[in-house]
Amino acid sequence: MSNSQQKSIREKLKHQVTKIGKKELLKGSLVATVIAASPFIFDLYQSVPDVKVWDTFLFTYHSGYYESANVAAWTLMGKLLPLLLLFIWFFTNRHWWYHTLLVPIAMYIYGIIDTLNEDLIFIEENQILYLLPVMAIVIPSIYLIRAKMFNKINDANKTLEELEEEFKIGGKGFWGKFSDYF
Repeated sequence: MSNSQQKSIREKLKHQVTKIGKKELLKGSLVATVIAASPFIFDLYQSVPDVKVWDTFLFTYHSGYYESANVAAWTLMGKLLPLLLLFIWFFTNRHWWYHTLLVPIAMYIYGIIDTLNEDLIFIEENQILYLLPVMAIVIPSIYLIRAKMFNKINDANKTLEELEEEFKIGGKGFWGKFSDYF
């Protein structure tokens, strides 16, 4: 192989590595920006007027249970923002226990559904009944992973940190993680 061919291959590899690095930098910057802007995202409810019927060019909102569009927006933002942060944590976490985050994610999703349902008398009543199916899957799964880790500790001379590193899930996208569940 000639020097010019080797140089060409090096330049192609350098370009590919730079391209991958730029994508990761862009993703990381986007996640960091969303997390840093979370107080401003939460404060978006302040732009909603304190009226029972809120007319915009996109929609008309009739506040039933809350009797104020502002209070309804404040309640909704109090559930949407933690859900957004939990999703970021879930999809960026590489530890073996990241599936446990599905329980609070399900809890917040249920809370958002309750918030949007204006016919409710009591908010978040009997929430545990809706979370039981999620917990019935997540808790035994985490226990089995933990048991598998401790069996490997007893069979090998690995430290807990080395086993956790072995169980880390790396580099999967949304559909890759989604396919792990089904």
